[in-house]
Amino acid sequence: MPKLRAPITPKFGEMIISCEYCGSAVTLGIDGWKGIQKQTMLPLKFEDKDQMIKMIHGLMDRGLLHRHLQENSTLEDMNLSFVPYWILSVSARTSVVATDMAVEGGEIATTAALIGVMGGMGGRRGGFGGPLLTGAVLGSMMGGAGQAAAKKVYEMNDNIYFPVIALKALSQYQPRNYQFNLDNRQLFDVSKIPKNVKVLNGDVGEEAATYQAKTLVSQLQSDKAHEQYHMIQELHTDVDVAESELLYAPIWFARYDHKGNKIVLVIDGDSGNVINSIGL
Repeated sequence: MPKLRAPITPKFGEMIISCEYCGSAVTLGIDGWKGIQKQTMLPLKFEDKDQMIKMIHGLMDRGLLHRHLQENSTLEDMNLSFVPYWILSVSARTSVVATDMAVEGGEIATTAALIGVMGGMGGRRGGFGGPLLTGAVLGSMMGGAGQAAAKKVYEMNDNIYFPVIALKALSQYQPRNYQFNLDNRQLFDVSKIPKNVKVLNGDVGEEAATYQAKTLVSQLQSDKAHEQYHMIQELHTDVDVAESELLYAPIWFARYDHKGNKIVLVIDGDSGNVINSIGL
């Protein structure tokens, strides 16, 4: 019988266990053993530790505020592991009701022009009553039709592959808005992983990952809407998850101490991009 890598014992939920020889994975939950249908991996392109430290030097010292940051920091720990992520195919449909600033601005300008006209007419003999009529026009424009016309409905539709880290102990490093280069992924093959690199087992099941993805994607949609539109009055998002797969990604963890402040960088060992930065 194939030898399974020792699982991380979870406090609750499922365990994700990978075979040390064939690389197949199963989950163990209240319903017993269940095979994972699709299991993939990303290649390890940045394997050399010195090369990665050099890359991190550039990342930490980028910009005036971070000048000489790495030089004045102490590297406390740096390690490489293959970390499991659930990759979920997510579609998000967001409806936004917001103020149309162009319409709002145009109507304010029109109102101001009418105030000027009516003010002039009120000063003439035989005019329309001056201030009284001006106030009526202003109240009508600003309190009635003007506000209604300024509202507009916008639609935001996005389809993404959202990663959820499958290990509770690393939940603080959950990607917020990061996309792995899935074009590089291949079927999981344990023989392609260097012997000195650990393959971590997970303890977050597919159902929990799906729920988490829906919550996080809804928050991303909300943030995106508030960046694009002003004075949002209503916002509603529907999130659907079509399918999922278990992806093992090569991840570098680097922890620095900068004058008592802890800095942690989580770097994608396939692309070299930063997934998370804590303390910067």
